[in-house]
Amino acid sequence: MARNKYDVDEELETPFDFTQFVRILRYVKPYIRKILTAMGSMIVASALSLLSPMILMVVIQDHIPDGNIKGLVIMAAALTGIIAVSSVLTAVRAKYTNESGQGIIHDIRLDMFRHLQDLPFSYFDSRPHGKILVRIVNYVNNISDLLSNGLLNVVVELISLIIIIVYMIMLSPVLTLYAMAGIPLLAIGILLLKGIQRRAHQYLSRKISNLNAYTQESISGMKVTQAFVREDENLNIFNTLSSDYRYGWMRTVMVSLSIGPYIEAVTNGTVALLYAAGALWLASSSGEAIGVGVIVAFVSYVWRFWIPINTFTSFYSQLINSAAYIERIFEFLDEPLNIEDQDDAYDLPPIKGDIEFRSVDFSYEEGVPILKNVTFKAAPGDSIALVGPTGGGKSTIVNLVSRFYDIQGGQITIDGHDIKKVRLDSLRKQMGIMLQEPFLFPGTIMENIRYGRLEATDEECIEAAKAVMAHDFIEELTDGYDTVINEQGTGVSAGEKQLISFARVLLSDPAILIMDEATASIDTKTEQALQKGLDKLLKGRTSFIIAHRLSTIRSVSQIMYISDKNILERGTHDELISSRGKYHDLYMSQFNAFV
Repeated sequence: MARNKYDVDEELETPFDFTQFVRILRYVKPYIRKILTAMGSMIVASALSLLSPMILMVVIQDHIPDGNIKGLVIMAAALTGIIAVSSVLTAVRAKYTNESGQGIIHDIRLDMFRHLQDLPFSYFDSRPHGKILVRIVNYVNNISDLLSNGLLNVVVELISLIIIIVYMIMLSPVLTLYAMAGIPLLAIGILLLKGIQRRAHQYLSRKISNLNAYTQESISGMKVTQAFVREDENLNIFNTLSSDYRYGWMRTVMVSLSIGPYIEAVTNGTVALLYAAGALWLASSSGEAIGVGVIVAFVSYVWRFWIPINTFTSFYSQLINSAAYIERIFEFLDEPLNIEDQDDAYDLPPIKGDIEFRSVDFSYEEGVPILKNVTFKAAPGDSIALVGPTGGGKSTIVNLVSRFYDIQGGQITIDGHDIKKVRLDSLRKQMGIMLQEPFLFPGTIMENIRYGRLEATDEECIEAAKAVMAHDFIEELTDGYDTVINEQGTGVSAGEKQLISFARVLLSDPAILIMDEATASIDTKTEQALQKGLDKLLKGRTSFIIAHRLSTIRSVSQIMYISDKNILERGTHDELISSRGKYHDLYMSQFNAFV
């Protein structure tokens, strides 16, 4: 639980290795045709551009000395044609590279969001939501260029390098060896910087995550911040996190920038060596073995020779930088689901609502039991109220019915079906869950109600609203059911949010209805009116009701007092009052509080 804080750096649970790059290449496979098209365009464009030094050599050595105007015009036309064709091919390459890159990123994000929706509640309980968001958005963005342009460029530049070397050997094998003299120095420098660079990017990724987590937390809790006048303290915290990020960024930039000057120094040193070797060679030769045109062409190829080398170095640097982000992405995708369908899971048929707990044991953390040996039955149509002290296990029981968590011992069945053996979607589609803190999506009130059953008509949505006493206040709004609700339901009161959410649940027509403090934010007058509608709608449905206001559950089929990891008392309201046990004491304490 300690990692559920903005100021706690995330540590990788598995070390990174290059097999993860192989793994991520599977996202490239669907776009291989477009990538090959882009690659072919680049190869042809590169091969054509590499003819330029040869053309220049012919112009200098043959056409200019001979005054061959026609030859010069032909060579000029050839260069113009090369430039035009290369421009078209470069545009083709840009089109297919961008399409492939965005397609790859889309697929990765889709897999991450699909996995996100399947993760258990425990995953979201243990980390800030901002740290989850940064992986799906920022980290994926940071590897997009690697998987499109980077990978493509390195393959094309490899082919270009081969062509350049062939041309250089054709001009002068000896000078070609001099041109390659700097490669070992380059390799040594890159290998020395590799570890420093990777650690710098890992540090930066942690600080981005922390900053994002605190920003998201601050936005969500802005009302509390202003209510308790915490602006200055929060600004200091943000300043610290932002400074950490700035330090990480500058550290990463300095490491990355140190590679460029090193490459340039090696390149210039190699070219200087070539000039010296060429001068000595010209001085010792008769002048017949080599000409000015050859020297000009060779020097041109030497400069072009280092372009692919620089590209390889940049790609390797990008590879190391992206490793920190790929680690996080796959760590997320490898997060165990815990709550998932078994291989032989089957669809739960339409249910009546016969629920049974058989010696159920459950704990959120190993060694800290919440429920032990819990056993009870609920017949179809029963309404069961769960009462007791906070933390006693009331919400846990209803979460287990919905299989938001898996039990460690015992069995839970619905109509005789073990809920672990049926498909999750077929189980939850037959349940309606009303949470204590309802969530409304940005959109109209009608859209929020229809979320419970997307194919429902407007009339059905309105009937559901009427049943939970929401229709009257909705009609009084300026745009009625077309009134736009802002994020988190701002624009309507807490009680009105509850009623809209209740209409959404009832519209889904569930066989099992779960109400976790569903009337907590509703005033007493509205609650009394709502109860009339609920009595009718709950008929024929198995329902679980968690309530602290005991006056609202007097007419339920059965009341269970949950405490000390089990059911301490059960019975009707009258039976439990007569027994003068814990429920009696709880009820009387509330009754006396209002007398």
